[in-house]
Order: sequence, then C-alpha cells, then structure tokens
Amino acid sequence: MRHHDLDAATADLDPPFAVVDLAAYEANAHDLVRRAAGKPIRLASKSIRVRRLIERTLDRPGFAGVLAYSLAEADWLVGHGLTDIVVAYPSVDRAAWRELATDDTRREAITVMVDSTEHLDFVDGLLDTDHPPIRIALDLDASLRVGRLHLGTRRSPLHTPTEAAATARAIAKRPGFRLVGVMTYEGQVAGVPDSNPAIRVMKRASMRDLGTRRAALVEAIREHADLEFVNGGGTGSLHATTADPTVTELAAGSGLFGPALFDGYAAFTPQPAALFALPVVRRAAHDIVTLYSGGYIASGPTGKSRRPVPTYPEGLTLLGAEGAGEVQTPVRGRAARTLNVGDRVWLRHAKAGEMCERFDAVHLVGAAGELETVPTYRGEGRNFG
Repeated sequence: MRHHDLDAATADLDPPFAVVDLAAYEANAHDLVRRAAGKPIRLASKSIRVRRLIERTLDRPGFAGVLAYSLAEADWLVGHGLTDIVVAYPSVDRAAWRELATDDTRREAITVMVDSTEHLDFVDGLLDTDHPPIRIALDLDASLRVGRLHLGTRRSPLHTPTEAAATARAIAKRPGFRLVGVMTYEGQVAGVPDSNPAIRVMKRASMRDLGTRRAALVEAIREHADLEFVNGGGTGSLHATTADPTVTELAAGSGLFGPALFDGYAAFTPQPAALFALPVVRRAAHDIVTLYSGGYIASGPTGKSRRPVPTYPEGLTLLGAEGAGEVQTPVRGRAARTLNVGDRVWLRHAKAGEMCERFDAVHLVGAAGELETVPTYRGEGRNFG
C-alpha cells in the first residue's frame, strides 16, 4: 500500500499515529509459514504487542502458541483465553510468580524459561518448596564460539551437552518443577543483516555448528526429561533452522511487521507492514522540513541501524547531526521541497513491536482502505518492559 492510500485511509486522524497495513501483514505471515516449511511457528509477542493482532495471527494455519517476553504478560494473556505460552526469558517478578503458582489454569498454559538451578532457588525461596509443579524450559546457548571469540547473544551459560545434562539432571531431582522444553535462539543468524560477505560466512558456520551441537544438547537433556518441544530460530533464520530435524517448532514475530532492520537480509524481503506518521510542523530550509516527535530509537547497539527510517514520500533522510528527536525530527531531501506544514511523513521503526510502546493504539488498514482501531499493550494499560 502506497503512502497516498494510507493518507486517504487515515485522513481524519491527527498524527503522530501508527498503522498496520493488513494486506502487507498477511503477505508477511504467508511468507513466514512458507519459509517454515511445515513446522509450526510460535509467535514472538514482543514483536507485536497488540493483543488483537496476536489473536488474529494465531488463528492462521502455521502458527501455534506464543513466545512471551514477560511472565506477567503471560499471566495476562492466559486471562484473555490464550492457552499455550512459553516465556522466553527468566523472570524474577515475584507478583507474577505468585499468580502463576496459585492458578491451575495458568500453570497448565505457561512454561517459563530457566538456564540454571539459581532460577529454581529463587522460585523456591519465594513460594516455598512445596509449591505445585511448574512447567519450565531450558534456554541453551546457540552462539558460535571460535576460540575465545563469542558470536551471538549473551544469554544462557549452557553451551555444551555436559553443561546442559548437568542442569537437566538437577532439575529432575527438584520437586515442584517439570522440564518440558528447550529453546535455542541463534541471534547471530536471525538478528544480523547480511551486510557483507564475512557475516554470511559467519552465519553458515553458525548453522553448521548448531546443527551438530543442538542434536547433542537435546539428546543429553532427554536422558533426564521428557521434552514436549525444541524451539529454535527467529524471523531471520527460519529457512535454515527448519531444516534441523532436532527442532520441533520455530519462533518468529518481527517479520510480520517488516521493520527496517530486515531490509538487509538476502534470504527474504518482508513487506513494510507497520508504519507511523509524523506531521510536518516547520520548514527549516528549502529542502528540510521538521517533524513533530519521532525519537523512537530501537534497542540494541547504538548507531544508524537503530534509527527510524523515513519511508514516504521517498527520498527523505534524517540529519546526521540531529537524528530522530524526542520533540522534533528534521528530514532532508528533494521531497521536502513540496511538503507543507500539516502534511505527513511516514516512517518505519528499525525493529518491530517496540514501536507499539509509543502508541496507545494502532490503526489496522484493510485492503480497501477500511480502518479498525485496536489498542496496543500500552493502550490496555499494560507495560511489561
């Protein structure tokens, strides 16, 4: 959908506001399922943060379950009827743990990630050791290690089968916990654009290493637990991770919105589905206009890749000396010469769901221009970050 179609569909709205182009969103969902090649995709909720869109996506064939980023979020989603949620990160949210422990429905629906017995000690110290059984999964280190070089996210300390087996064995001896799953997130593949040949070589080496090591890790853990799932991948690595027979399900979410970080991937090109509009509030020069607000910087290593990207009209860029500002964002380009005060500029966030932390609602734009306004997590009064 071109920006003039978005302008027409949202003509009665005052920016700043966010939209999701449903035709692009559905095309991206179809492409994710195609790349998954038959394995179910667990939807990463942090990449969406709109409950209506999460529910809509889970109704599609090819998607099954939620990969949440917060235990409190998982408790809340179960309260709205979702029944299969894996919390991807360890939690020390005491109120959320207490809510989980005292609710049979939540305990059956939610699996919480751990990577050491220290996490179990925390739960036992909070709830006492006679708490009802809690479903847990092990987060395993999927990084590539070359000598002392560590390529990948700094998450789990469990890198070798020996380390994983020792932790699984210790969990098996602990009353009140049941190990049901495993997660391996190869962030150095899924989360890194193909910006140069060296990165592509690194990605291939990572997947070769993980293909062998993941099988050994899971085999070692199965000696001590009856696993229900082995989760792997991310939007950027679905096509590679699905080929691993050890993996039973995939994880993805960002590819539905098609944020700017995915513009640099060679294996796929998602459509820009999520955008936000900012109003022109002044003219700073003949080829520079200033937009209201816009400092929606993505998490991760600071730099140009985390800035929002002016998208429509085409040819606009941020100013290097100012970037995107909390209150104003100047943009430069030929198109700026024809923009007037009150006009709009459409931008894309560098990442996906983080955009929704800035808005109480998103406006879903249908193929015929029909508009449906739905709340974000923030709009429902929920902030799990």
